[in-house]
Amino acid sequence: MIDFFLDSYKNTPLWHIALEFLVFVCGILSVWFAKKENIWVYPTGLVATVISVYLLYVAGYVGDMIINGYFSVMSIYGWYVWAKGGTIDDNLPITRTNSNEKITGILLFIVTFFVVFGIYKYFDYTINPDNYIDMISSGIFFAGMWYMARKKIENWTLWIIGDIIVVPLYAYRGLGMLSLQYLIFTILAISAYIEWRKILDSKKQTL
Repeated sequence: MIDFFLDSYKNTPLWHIALEFLVFVCGILSVWFAKKENIWVYPTGLVATVISVYLLYVAGYVGDMIINGYFSVMSIYGWYVWAKGGTIDDNLPITRTNSNEKITGILLFIVTFFVVFGIYKYFDYTINPDNYIDMISSGIFFAGMWYMARKKIENWTLWIIGDIIVVPLYAYRGLGMLSLQYLIFTILAISAYIEWRKILDSKKQTL
């Protein structure tokens, strides 16, 4: 396992490894802050996603690059929404999605899948089986990021599913550090779902 992890970095420039490590640290911090409803989820996440866009562009993984570009945009949007709504006065409370928001999430997933597929075709990339998995995970993460910006508990369900999908995907592609990062993301997302669920349940009891 250790050899597999290290071998993938044999021909990688040292400064690329340093950038990937920075993504690793900031990404984990971002999920931790999200779990705690702390607005720092967005600046830390923004650092991770912007660097990831570059690293994935160099690696040639278009779908992953696009999803991280979207994460960067949504981080700015979510930062604005959370700052405007506030966390102290609970003006932007944790809630569940309604029917319309569920439909929006499904539409985001479908549109994302076909947009990423179209981009692969437009740039004449060879679409391998792992690229289809990339398209599916991109759709899941697109919807999840939108739900997170609006503090919908379902965002954690989508993150858990997406994280489980991409852990072996990144390992297969030789991106060991990212694979480990998403494994940690999975654990944190499960923990965050449980914590947000408790907050929702406690609010119901006070009504």
